Amino acid sequence: MKAVLQRVVSASVTVDKQLISSIDRGILVFAAVERNDTRKEVEAMAAKVLKLKIWPDEAGGTWKRSVLDVKGEVLCVSQFTLAANTKKGNKPDFHGAANPQEARELYDIFFSKVQELYEAEKVKNGVFQAIMEVGLVNDGPVGVVYRCDNEAVTMEITMPPQRKTEDIPQKAAESGVSSTTFEMPASLLE
Repeated sequence: MKAVLQRVVSASVTVDKQLISSIDRGILVFAAVERNDTRKEVEAMAAKVLKLKIWPDEAGGTWKRSVLDVKGEVLCVSQFTLAANTKKGNKPDFHGAANPQEARELYDIFFSKVQELYEAEKVKNGVFQAIMEVGLVNDGPVGVVYRCDNEAVTMEITMPPQRKTEDIPQKAAESGVSSTTFEMPASLLE
């Protein structure tokens, strides 16, 4: 399973000009079920979404509080296009995405697990397989790309630098963005 988590001030989903869901401060989760995903991966992703520490604490320490800690909301949006492979040519290849029936079943397990592990009324959903308009006001911006599979957990965190520019790599200083990648065994999620 692959997900992109955005720390937001607010976010919403609209389908056919009808507001479906909206949240205030919290996390917007774009989630894709991939071909070989199992219940184990989607449940691990649900736990990670809620436990990932992407807010500062009251003293200003970065990466100290989760959406649970800040009592934020969660908006989950299915997005199979995250499973795209763009290594060859200019047209995305979606063969890595699960078939729609399997994807719906596992995505529903993911969404239900997020609700079960938190306060159900604070967890909102988009519409599976719908053409959605997703609006968001980023907070930071802070974005995390997260992938969960049997072999490893990989996260990439991107946010504006908060240190003096001489403390960050030159490329990040020029772009105004700092990016860090972490890789660890999936067993650490258990």
